[in-house]
Amino acid sequence: TVHWHGIRLPNEMDGVPGLTQPPIAPGESFLYEFTPPDAGTFWYHS
Repeated sequence: TVHWHGIRLPNEMDGVPGLTQPPIAPGESFLYEFTPPDAGTFWYHS
């Protein structure tokens, strides 16, 4: 999962397993798709 900081995005794109999205099992994948609503520099981590 990916956890973003400072960017407004859909809750299910926030990457908190078990809270905002189901955990991604080994061998599976998840596609993050969203249009950033604001210009800027943001950071993220997994």
